[in-house]
Amino acid sequence: MRNVSWLVCLLVCLSHFAWADSISARRAEAELVDGQLAISTRFGIKLPPGLSEALTQGVPLTFRLEFELTRPRTTAYYLNLSQWFAPHASIIFKLSYQPLTDRYRVTIGSFSNYYASLNDAMRAIGAIQSWRVLNAGTLSGDTPDQVAGRVRLVLDISELPKPFQLNALGSADWTLGSNWVALDMKGRS
Repeated sequence: MRNVSWLVCLLVCLSHFAWADSISARRAEAELVDGQLAISTRFGIKLPPGLSEALTQGVPLTFRLEFELTRPRTTAYYLNLSQWFAPHASIIFKLSYQPLTDRYRVTIGSFSNYYASLNDAMRAIGAIQSWRVLNAGTLSGDTPDQVAGRVRLVLDISELPKPFQLNALGSADWTLGSNWVALDMKGRS
């Protein structure tokens, strides 16, 4: 039993290091506008060879950009309870390869864009401008110095086909994500 605990601890530590290296925030800003936050982000992503190969073999990759409010604390606490401690807002980026046209497709909701190279497509994942989070007026009466939040970008393993989900459980190549990054709050209340 002791060896199993030690092995689990080791796997968690190793996956944390792989997690931290795979996606890094290049930009994470927010502006308080009419009681809402308008978030702008950009991430740098290093796609491991196993994921690149799976992508070219027809496996779509789904990334989730998540937001959490951390201040004001009472509002953040209320949102945590009302949403069962899930992120307070999220947006999905789906990356797929189109072999007939030899292009990559990034889909956000019903909007899709095509890219000639994997590098160009990866730059589009997690890049968003003025994404409005929270309900209108949630932060009314608060000033930018009273508000704080954080974001992260992760590969959503639950969206992979079932055989790949099993593969992902034991492989650091499939554990892809950034750490939580504090938003840089811009002025304008």
